[in-house]
Formats: sequence, C-alpha cells, structure tokens
Amino acid sequence: MILHFFLFLVLYVLTKHYLNKIRNLPPSPFPALPIIGHLHLLNKPFHRSLSVISKRYGPILLLQFGSRRVLLVSSPSAVEECFTKNDIVFANRPRLLAGKHIGYNFTSLAWAPYGDLWRNLRKLSSLEILSSHRLQLLSSIRNDEVKLLIHRLFRNKDEMVDLKSTFFELMLNVMMRMIAGKRYYGENVEEVEKAESFREIVRETFQMATSMGDFLPLLAKIGGIEKRLLDLQKRRDAFIQDLIEEHRSRMMISPSEEKNKTLIEVLLTLQQSDPEYYTDQTIKNLMLVLLGAGTDTSAATMEWAMSLLVNNPEILKKAQKEIDIVIGHNRLITESDTSKIPYLQCIISEVLRMYPAGPLLVPHESSEECSVGGYRVPPGTMLLANIWSIQNDPQVWDEPQKFKPERFDGREVGVRDGFRLMPFGSGRRSCPGEGLALRMVGLTLGSILHCFEWERVGKEIVDMTEGVGLTMPKAQPLLVKCRPRPSIVNLLSKI
Repeated sequence: MILHFFLFLVLYVLTKHYLNKIRNLPPSPFPALPIIGHLHLLNKPFHRSLSVISKRYGPILLLQFGSRRVLLVSSPSAVEECFTKNDIVFANRPRLLAGKHIGYNFTSLAWAPYGDLWRNLRKLSSLEILSSHRLQLLSSIRNDEVKLLIHRLFRNKDEMVDLKSTFFELMLNVMMRMIAGKRYYGENVEEVEKAESFREIVRETFQMATSMGDFLPLLAKIGGIEKRLLDLQKRRDAFIQDLIEEHRSRMMISPSEEKNKTLIEVLLTLQQSDPEYYTDQTIKNLMLVLLGAGTDTSAATMEWAMSLLVNNPEILKKAQKEIDIVIGHNRLITESDTSKIPYLQCIISEVLRMYPAGPLLVPHESSEECSVGGYRVPPGTMLLANIWSIQNDPQVWDEPQKFKPERFDGREVGVRDGFRLMPFGSGRRSCPGEGLALRMVGLTLGSILHCFEWERVGKEIVDMTEGVGLTMPKAQPLLVKCRPRPSIVNLLSKI
C-alpha cells in the first residue's frame, strides 16, 4: 500500500513537471507536492525565502501555492514586462479572503477587479482625496501632529523612546484627523472608549491581512478565519458609519469651510449633488483603505530609517548638518522645506530601496493568457513581484547591503529607476498615496533629526532582523536614547 502511494506520488510529480515544459510554462521548482504544491519551500519572511528560490531557479518562476498558481518575478526586465506590455492583463487582484471580507466583497479601491468600478474609485481618490491641492489643504494637520510629537519628546527628554509605537501612533492620529478630525492616541483624546475600540480594530486588521487559508481553503473553514474576518469587518464598518453619521448631522447645522473640511466632509458634500455615485459604502471603502494603507507603511519606513541612522551615526550627523544649514535654529521644519534638503531625500530613497514597505507588492492576477520572458502565463495566475529581491540584488545595485544614501545624489525621491527601484509599485495599480507618504516621512524624519540627538541604548548595533507581515516590520521594536540638541533647546522650550 505504501509502495503504491509512493509510486503514485512520483508519477504525479513527474507528470506535472514535464507537462509544464511541454506547455511552455515558466520554470517550476521540482517537486510540487500534491495539495500543498511549493508551500513546503517557504520560510518566513516570505520575501527572503522567495528570493532564495529565485536565485536558484531563475527570475521568472511558476509556483503552486496550494490551490493557487503563482507567477514569481524578481528581475527588473521581468517586472517591466508585467507592468508595461502586460499592465492591463495584470491589473486585476486575486480573490483573497481579505478582499472578500475587509474589501467589501472586492468592491474597495485596493481589491476591486480592473474595470469601471475600480477606475471610478481611483479617479475619485486621485482628484478628491490624494490630490496635491487636497494634501496641501490638510498640511496643517500633519505639521501640528509632528509638532505635538516633538513637544512630547522634549518633555520626556533623556528617557528611552520606543520609536515603533511612537511612529505608529503618530501616523494613526494624522490619518484619523485628516479623515474625521479626531485623535485617538496620546493626550487630548476626548472619546476614550471609541479610541480604545479603534485601536483594537486597527490591531486586528493588520494581524488578519494575510492568511494561509487563501491557498488552502480548508484551513480557512476549520480554523475559523472567515468567521473572525466577518466579525472584524462588521466592527470596522460600524465604526466608520458612526463617523459618517456624526459628520452628516454636524454639516446640517454648520458646514465647514473648504480649507477645514475633513475627508469625510469632502465626500459627503459630493454625495449631496450625486448620492447614487457617492454612496455611504463608497465613502467607507475609501476611508478604510486610506487608513489601512497610510499608517503601518509610513511608520515602518520611519522606524527602519532611524534604525539605519543610529547604526550609522556619521550619516545621521551629515543629515543634521545639512538641515542646520537650510533651516537654522530659530524655526521648525515645514513640509515645504523637505524638498530643499537633498541629503534627507537621499536617505529616504535609500531606506525605501533597502526596506520597501511592500516587499512583494500587493498581489496582481492575470485576466487572460499572456507572455512573460517568452513563457506562457495562463489566465487566473497570481503575480508576485519581489521588489525587495530586485532592490537588494548585487547584480542590480552596487553593495546593496550597505546603507549608502549618496547613491541617490541628484535623483528625485521615489522615482522609479528603470524598474530597479519601485517601492510604491508600478503601472495602473501603483500606490496612489505615494505623495502623502513621502510628505509625511520627510517631515517627520527631518523634524526629529533637526531637534534631537539620537543614540543606541547600548553599544550593540541595532538588530535589523525583519519581522513577519505585509509591510515588513522590524522584528524587534527600535528603542533609542533621545535628547534635545543644545542649539535647538531655546526653540523647543517655546513650543
């Protein structure tokens, strides 16, 4: 019996392997096991594990993750082919559990299939929510929150600081003030119970964003994953709906001026003229996507940046010297100043290269058969672009493991460099929040470097091990020593 099973297994694996070659499919690591496929090859963190597989078998691979066929690309030329020639073909999203439950049954901006609905949501977000004009109107919120952060650090000077939680709370306050005009972290939190509920919702959302149940459906059923996602989404939906009703009632009494409108107010104003298009669900959709995509990503980028800087104090000092020359010691940095501090921009670009917030990008899926690298890619194939692997490849970058901001001298931050650098993705479904992220990261890093001296807690180098998650968090939170810079003390005491 065992021998028969073994022979069946060998025959199955060999048949599948050679069929792939006959059908001109991309190379596939041998063997792909029944039921689990290539999942046995994976270790955490996935982007590093997949990078090892690509280095062994090639930059264009066809993998089988349980029930799903996956195209893994990890070279600039392969990614370019996917997001230029085949951009429309790969403009869909796979139907994952997160998209079904957290993405309002695949109708949110992040998870909607390519088509009229997605185009309308993308246009709405680009014109009304994330346009340069709208971001400029809301810049006072971002400046104010960074100023509150500086005030708190100054008041608690000489204490050890947990920058992981500090940056995360900063970004959530910024996003919630932009969305609804409310702070849910730190001091001056008016609605304590709602704030606690909000924090729990955010924590669960990031925990449940990915699931092995997407590849092994039986696990989703027996593990209770779908039930937990349904419960989470009910609470998320109710929370945002309450905010919408609160704004609707307030607007009936006293509408805000354009420059003071929250994003919910902006969309409710549009709803009055076109209620069928700007439905409550559309508003909730957009706000929840903005909240999820705009917090953890930027917070993680800033934590990686400060980790690299305290491990490389000579680079930190060089950045502070440039800021002193441009800004001086008599005022704080504003958002508009950051573009005039080129070395700071180089640091941000280098951090995004080494530690992209989305190391595998959000998955895409082919809507029809196409060709990549001369291989045939069937419809319904999930696409994973390992940009971490590309941006840390010694064949693509000189000394990629070395923190060298100077490599970006003369280049604009975030600009895609021949598909060697694309921390915000590429093509039709690239990240629409790139402008907001770069503004916030630049303002925050510039401000805290300008105002404080930063040192490691001990003599040991900060542990740069990567944790598990969609946004590549640090495995260990960054704990640092912080003290006011003597040249800025007088200014800080007046904040």
